[in-house]
Amino acid sequence: PRVCVVGSGPAGFYTAQHILKHHGGARVDIYEKLPVPFGLVRFGVAPDHPEVKNVINAFTQTARSERCAYYGNVTVGKDVTVSELRQAYHAVVLSYGAEDNQVLGIPGENLSGVYSAREFVGWYNGLPENRDLKPNLSCETALILGHGNVALDIARILLSPLSLLRKTDITEGSLASLACSKVKRVWLVGRRGPLQVAFTIKELREMINLPGARPVLNPADFTGLENAVKDAPRPRKRLTELMIKTALEKPKDKTMEAQAAAPREWGLKFQRSPQEVLPTADGRQARGIRMALTRLEGSGDSAKAVPTGDVEELECGLVLSSIGYRSLPLDPAVPFDTQRGIIPNSSGRVEGVPGLYCSGWVKRGPTGVIITTMNDSFDTAQSVLEDLQVGTLDVSTSREGFGAVESILRSRGVRPVSFSDWEKIDAAEVARGKAAGKPREKIVDPQEMLRLIGH
Repeated sequence: PRVCVVGSGPAGFYTAQHILKHHGGARVDIYEKLPVPFGLVRFGVAPDHPEVKNVINAFTQTARSERCAYYGNVTVGKDVTVSELRQAYHAVVLSYGAEDNQVLGIPGENLSGVYSAREFVGWYNGLPENRDLKPNLSCETALILGHGNVALDIARILLSPLSLLRKTDITEGSLASLACSKVKRVWLVGRRGPLQVAFTIKELREMINLPGARPVLNPADFTGLENAVKDAPRPRKRLTELMIKTALEKPKDKTMEAQAAAPREWGLKFQRSPQEVLPTADGRQARGIRMALTRLEGSGDSAKAVPTGDVEELECGLVLSSIGYRSLPLDPAVPFDTQRGIIPNSSGRVEGVPGLYCSGWVKRGPTGVIITTMNDSFDTAQSVLEDLQVGTLDVSTSREGFGAVESILRSRGVRPVSFSDWEKIDAAEVARGKAAGKPREKIVDPQEMLRLIGH
């Protein structure tokens, strides 16, 4: 059987890995629109979290398997259609992730100084499409809308000492911008309360312990929460207890005192919903944000934020909206639920299109960490394996796989990038990084990548 996977992030690689491991004869081809693989492991994981990127070693083993091939620099839906892939393969799995972001839908969100978390993260992580972002870091106060791990990542990058960032694979350009940054205060704002935050304890603890930055939590937000959280699940309970402790404890020892005198600060603001980004006098720049104060109806994860009628204004020259990523439809031949931003499916089988599957964020929505995506991808791979076993996928007719796709791509002037091509780019990045005393210096221009491999 010939299987094709579209997208080379964790969802794509885990799907391929599971199929290759549990079917001794299957061949899997992975297509990726960028020349370089690994998706959000390369472009989403924070530069100061190198341990999270270790999954790249396993993905590399998969890509080097003699039954697996990688074809980068191929945009499915443009260079080759999904229908053409379905004719060339017995099964096609769409694992292309979420390449857009949720919009706020409020006046002023297009002002200069307002960015989505997705583009800001892409900028400091070297995602080619965001390399020219040039965010304005000349203000003292930044405001991040959202209480998830991505919001904490951004706050940490904005406030981290340069000495820490210099040792990471953060891009040269963003490091230079951060070196001139005037930002010394970051507010993380959410519509709901402390019991509904979406970040995890590891990320919060890291933020609390960040050298040179002190947490500013309002004790009033946390009074009486010990009781409310008594019967909560353990992760939620521990997370809330850490926030309570941080908000209510007075500095005792030397390190706490040093932190109290820290030049930079960050804080959590709750029950505030953005209404409008306020412009400067010339109407071009963001100068602040107007927020509706909310009250919660219901409790726990299902609590809803309802405006109280009161508003508050906050000065800030940088607004980052971290309210979620969003998948886009890839090809008219693929059903897509625009409401939920996913491909309608059952256990990864795309509804109404036999032989077409999906995994990862485009299958279940943009939530969860790499391990969530791994389990989700194994679930889709299992569906493919079952369909091969019971004969739902007809393997009696042979399919040409890449042979058929190659001639289509050639006729359209598209030259795919192989995994050994990527390994040349990888070696060049690592060598450049070594010269600068960091793990790698990412190449951010796809044309430069292609020149490097003689394309």
